[in-house]
Amino acid sequence: MIKKEVSTDVLLAGIIKGIEEVKGNEIDLLDLREIDTAVCDYFVLCTGSSNTQVNAIVNSIQKVVSKEFKEKPWHVEGTENGEWVLMDYVSIVVHVFQKEPREYYNIEGLWGDAKMTRIETQY
Repeated sequence: MIKKEVSTDVLLAGIIKGIEEVKGNEIDLLDLREIDTAVCDYFVLCTGSSNTQVNAIVNSIQKVVSKEFKEKPWHVEGTENGEWVLMDYVSIVVHVFQKEPREYYNIEGLWGDAKMTRIETQY
């Protein structure tokens, strides 16, 4: 059986769905495709209110993406403390933060050349 490649856009939709299912906040999409030194196509950033919610967001993303697309992250780190969890899906890197570390590390500022889109949530 040949494994079908999931398009980056489809994967992106699944990741956002996983975030929204557990009410992740401040969902920002950084499009890095025009930046020569970028390590991936997109960064997805979102904020959870506690380490419990950060880990719930991570678990929700993994569940949605695994169930719908049979994809697993290549690498995940930061789940021990739940302040900043990085999920690497190769073409998309997801950063799930608590508020203070997100402000401190200011990923959006570091990648200021990227086109940024805020995903509006309904909650």
